[in-house]
Amino acid sequence: MSALVDIRDMCKVYNPGENEVRALDHVNLTINENEFVAIIGQSGSGKSTLMNMLGCLDIPTSGSYFLHDQDVSHLSDDELSDIRNKEIGFIFQGFNLIQNLTAIENVELPLIYRGISKKERTKMSETALQKVGLENRKTHKPSEMSGGQQQRVAIARAIAQAPPVVLADEPTGNLDTASSKEIMQILKGLHAEGRTIILITHDNDIAAQAERVIKIMDGSIVHDSAGKNE
Repeated sequence: MSALVDIRDMCKVYNPGENEVRALDHVNLTINENEFVAIIGQSGSGKSTLMNMLGCLDIPTSGSYFLHDQDVSHLSDDELSDIRNKEIGFIFQGFNLIQNLTAIENVELPLIYRGISKKERTKMSETALQKVGLENRKTHKPSEMSGGQQQRVAIARAIAQAPPVVLADEPTGNLDTASSKEIMQILKGLHAEGRTIILITHDNDIAAQAERVIKIMDGSIVHDSAGKNE
């Protein structure tokens, strides 16, 4: 396997000077293609900052980040946006669905911004909804679906264009136990298809289902080991 993510001596400092906050403190991290990695940490540990870096939502104060051998550490906002569109599928805790759109319209929305034709994006969206078991709910709006179903729509939206990286930020945080299990099974299935899954969580039980568990505390990686990957 080749390195997909290569972070070298990364720091992120807020309020530089006397009252500075070092959200990331000389972090080094390599994630290979087709890994299933959980990054775990409590509130204030730096895991959200690290997620923003991995997702090209922010750039570091110092250090470098190579994604697919491209240094993305100092790109412009437009360049970072282009990288996100091509490389990364995002799944958020809050679903982030448009309430007045149907499931399939929500999945199609990012594809419209990417200039994909109506026929092709409908096909891609239907395939994605089928993968998460919601092909029969494609005309339903978020208010007509459970939390677990809404999260599955969000996953379908993230994977419709088959990005190589799926970045899931607390994807089970708002869900009951049964729905959480469903979401984890879908993520495991995507991993089995060859996707790289990076899961951000504070839940030890969720993290332990990944192949590899990385613990972050006070802006530094303090543990990196194999999970049980059931």
